[in-house]
Amino acid sequence: MTAFTIIWIGQFLSLLGTSMTRFALTIWAFQVTGEATALALVGFFSFAPVIIFSPIAGALVDRWNRKFVMILSDLAAGLSTVAVLLLYATGRLEIWHLYVAGAFAGAFESFQFPAFSAAMSLLVPKAQYGRANGLVSLADSTTTIVAPILAGILLGVVGIAGIMAIDIVTFVVAVLAVLLVAVPQPARSAEGLAGVGSLWSESLYGFRYIWRRKSLLGVQLTFTISNFFGSIGMILIAPMILARTGNNELVLGTVQSAFGVGGLVGGLVMTAWGGPRQRVQGVLLGFIGSSLLGLIPIGLGQTVLVWSIAAFCFMFFLPITNGSNQALWQAKVAPDVQGRVFSARRLIAQVSGPLGILLAGPLADRVF
Repeated sequence: MTAFTIIWIGQFLSLLGTSMTRFALTIWAFQVTGEATALALVGFFSFAPVIIFSPIAGALVDRWNRKFVMILSDLAAGLSTVAVLLLYATGRLEIWHLYVAGAFAGAFESFQFPAFSAAMSLLVPKAQYGRANGLVSLADSTTTIVAPILAGILLGVVGIAGIMAIDIVTFVVAVLAVLLVAVPQPARSAEGLAGVGSLWSESLYGFRYIWRRKSLLGVQLTFTISNFFGSIGMILIAPMILARTGNNELVLGTVQSAFGVGGLVGGLVMTAWGGPRQRVQGVLLGFIGSSLLGLIPIGLGQTVLVWSIAAFCFMFFLPITNGSNQALWQAKVAPDVQGRVFSARRLIAQVSGPLGILLAGPLADRVF
């Protein structure tokens, strides 16, 4: 796993830098506009291209050299930050620049996930898939906790420009890490040969692949439904706690911290353990644990202690669920079609979450 670990370190540092930049620019955007709508639009323009370009990106990932795709994605994201930094340093940065920069970076981000996930399948032995995905979860959880703290400290020391400069350095480190490692190209499989066609046909191949394999389709539908209802529950946690505590921000902050710590510990456990050999058991364990010990007690709880323990448990089991699920797909899907299949998976999963978020508010206000 040495080669994968080198790439992972680079990607982790890049993710940390990007998260700090987003935190700093979020503060800048709100200070300039004073509107939550502006912040929502920044998120929208960053997220929408990932959805739009995912199918095409998956097809191109399977066509192109995956090492090249990962480097291209990091360089594009870095160029986006460079452009924003230059505009900010010259006093010309406006809110619409963030929309454009976010859309540009989001378009290339749609390439990063399938390329990295597919490359992992060839860099890591099958028996270590769970541990490798545990490292990915660990990076996400650590960044969620550390990035806002570091950004908050650095804002007073180096300012927004300094944080973006650090972000650019982390992009360079990520590119160098990929350059140092030999990323093998997958051999052609029967599925890969059958999926050869026009770019449009190959863009839709991932959806056809999942549809024709009922066991994988069942797993995907389970996660899609879980993402939909889970997003409804998660978006309502903050207003529920504030409503039950008389708008006590300290209680809310404590519970949110428990979420972050739970994800961090869960990622560490998954990295050390690797998950069960029967990966479906890991998925089931994660679902049951995060529901029975997480979301349900959060909904029924009335005290900060119950909410904090439940929040910890919910996030603790997520790396086990997601790591086992990702390892399952990496083991079952031929490496030369993983770009297309993983892009299709991501698109389906990401669409269900925002739909749940849109429904959460009206359901809470008018139904429940």
